[in-house]
Amino acid sequence: MKIYNTISRKKEEFNTIHKGIVNMYVCGPTTYNFIHIGNARPMVVFDTFRNYLASIGYQVNYIQNYTDVDDKIINKSKEEGIGPLELAAKYIEEYRKDANSLRVKEATFHPKVSENIEEIIEFIDTLIKKGFAYEVEGDVYFDVRNYKPYGKLSGKNIDDLKSGARVEIGDKKRSPLDFALWKTAKEGEINWVSPWGNGRPGWHIECSTMSMKYTKSPTLDIHGGGQDLIFPHHENEVAQSEGYTGKPFVNYWMHNGFITVNKEKMSKSLGNFFLVREILEKFSGEVIRYFILSSHYRNPIDFNDGALVESEKSLTKLMTAYNNLEKLINDNRDNQNDILENEFTKIEEKIEKALQDDFNTALAFSFFFDGSKIVTKAIKENLYNQKGLEKAFSIFKKYLVDILAVLPFEKVEEEVLEGDDNGTFNKVMEILLDVRNMARKDKNFAYGDLIRNELTKLDIEIIDTKEGSTWKKK
Repeated sequence: MKIYNTISRKKEEFNTIHKGIVNMYVCGPTTYNFIHIGNARPMVVFDTFRNYLASIGYQVNYIQNYTDVDDKIINKSKEEGIGPLELAAKYIEEYRKDANSLRVKEATFHPKVSENIEEIIEFIDTLIKKGFAYEVEGDVYFDVRNYKPYGKLSGKNIDDLKSGARVEIGDKKRSPLDFALWKTAKEGEINWVSPWGNGRPGWHIECSTMSMKYTKSPTLDIHGGGQDLIFPHHENEVAQSEGYTGKPFVNYWMHNGFITVNKEKMSKSLGNFFLVREILEKFSGEVIRYFILSSHYRNPIDFNDGALVESEKSLTKLMTAYNNLEKLINDNRDNQNDILENEFTKIEEKIEKALQDDFNTALAFSFFFDGSKIVTKAIKENLYNQKGLEKAFSIFKKYLVDILAVLPFEKVEEEVLEGDDNGTFNKVMEILLDVRNMARKDKNFAYGDLIRNELTKLDIEIIDTKEGSTWKKK
């Protein structure tokens, strides 16, 4: 298997430190709010990759942390009038609800910062003794100048970084690039006793400490996360970890691409910030999961309702083939003319080749659509037997149910008017969409826009896709 390694900027053959075991760490959420669609991408990508590694025989030690001590948590806890750890616990629980909806399994370990303070303090103390960190008035900083390879993960030049860094008035750091390992306590903030006075950890130190503790290894096989974490977070992890151990911190760095919204960067200021639980009101977790996995994990994805509608349609096609196979599997059909066994043997080889080549789930899905067509042909033309059915069904189940975890799925039911048990409202909407589509085909765009605008007044949004139009309640 080959994996694209961020630090070498090329695909490399995957070899583990210990035969048959993968130690894998993925940065988890800062638990001060509900997760958005951007947070969901690394959750789904690395959960699926973990599933695949297990399917090919690896024992996967998968660690994903919870950041429950952070400036954002402290500020939000003040707004909500509860303690920071209480707030973090609340949002960890909400995170788990969303993760379950996305069929993201629990990690082997979910360590919290607040439960690993002693180890973090020991880690920082060692860095000070080795000359990689220094204390100033209760704050401890990592001395970037003393770690010569700084910038090797992100490809950034340290001199360029220094010239572009902002120097703050009253800054106690030796260099503007130095970063906090320990922050002295402010009045009223959560804090712990340390050799440098009461305080709390900086952001980066937690991942280095907890990844080594829970893998019981100075070097990880895989470290994952979003591309936005490469610098400074992961770069700083490398510096402090290798300063601490004197050994390589990670053998393979994997980073997933960004999610944009209607071609724009997702942000609260633009008002295009979508929470996972809001999306789950309209689409199932499997549809969201399919949407994320239907692009290569390193490529950017553009999020919009139209893309999710297309994902739901695609998943419905796969579900239909899966259901047809499941219905026929117990027929014990004896037939000499079978195309399923041979075709799905070839399809499995193609799927494995795609997943072995930098985990190309997008390409793997394309082979399942080929397989769905073959299933339809086999059933229509009576070209299947028991052995062929079992082969095809086993491939669908292994990959789409167990590894990719997008089947089975159920559509989220569209809203109907109160008391409209027969779905009359939905039928009326179908007629309106048909009329609008005919108007658009006749180039009567004004009439089509009139229908859209009138429905908008009723809080009904029309979504146009390449396969036609659909609707949803706002």
